[in-house]
Amino acid sequence: MNMFSKPRHESTELIILRYLNKRMILSEKDLLHLASLEKGYAGELIFDSWLERKLPNKFLVLSDLLLECNNTTFQIDSLVISPDPVYMFEVKNFEGDYVIKADKWYVRNGIEIQDPVLQLKRSETLLRKLLQQNGFQCTIEAYVVFVNPEFYLYQAPTNLPIIYPSQINRMLDKIKTNTLTPRERDYKLDSQLNSLHIVDSPYKRLPLYSYEQLKKGITCEKCSSFQVLYVNKLVVCTVCNHKEMAAKAVLRSVEEFRVLFPEKRISIDNIFNWCQIIDSKRTITTFLSANLHKVNHSRYTYFL
Repeated sequence: MNMFSKPRHESTELIILRYLNKRMILSEKDLLHLASLEKGYAGELIFDSWLERKLPNKFLVLSDLLLECNNTTFQIDSLVISPDPVYMFEVKNFEGDYVIKADKWYVRNGIEIQDPVLQLKRSETLLRKLLQQNGFQCTIEAYVVFVNPEFYLYQAPTNLPIIYPSQINRMLDKIKTNTLTPRERDYKLDSQLNSLHIVDSPYKRLPLYSYEQLKKGITCEKCSSFQVLYVNKLVVCTVCNHKEMAAKAVLRSVEEFRVLFPEKRISIDNIFNWCQIIDSKRTITTFLSANLHKVNHSRYTYFL
């Protein structure tokens, strides 16, 4: 049994920003947002690896839950369901020196940041209300977990619900000492939270973009360069010399097109124009027909 009943995936927001970063010039604000999302996701994967190594499969883990309670959405990085309590983790991949002054958090250079403990307590309160509304009476233990070994926090009160990098191992060992077997309630709770998860966040921060302004072409799978050639059923990068089967490269580009422009049809003309380097529509048709579901209409054909 896989302990991750809801595995972690890159957010649509992160994926779209990655695609846009290849095909247009992002503003400094958008680049910083992309870097923040990348760093946060990397930190969450680090914590996932800790959970996978340390906890037995009887613990149910839900990652990246987006929930709503009383018309307020909130996000949970990792939730571990044990026979009692339920553990809730806000994962931070902060790096460098931070300080707490008068209950406010600052980077050591003096820039104030959002208090992660307040963020945690808000989500904990909303989760408790949501569980009660759905008939679950659970003890919740909530922590902010800092996973980066290069993180240091000055002047932190000792009573804060914080787990430092050097404490993660001991914290998970403590959770593991719970030898009770999961109850029916635990599986019901897991199922209920999975069903309540909001799949697509309504709060994506994305720049405005259009089909016309984005650079067209297939990018190198390895280095993301547009300097690629279509040679003997291969896409070959002239920068790093990486080679990829052309059909696979086209399907990668189709996925970018689908994510960036969900309102547009995956048609032969659209993909031919999007990929640029493939020399014939017949080749595009062959690749799409072999890998996607073809929908025929009297006047046009498209793929799903």
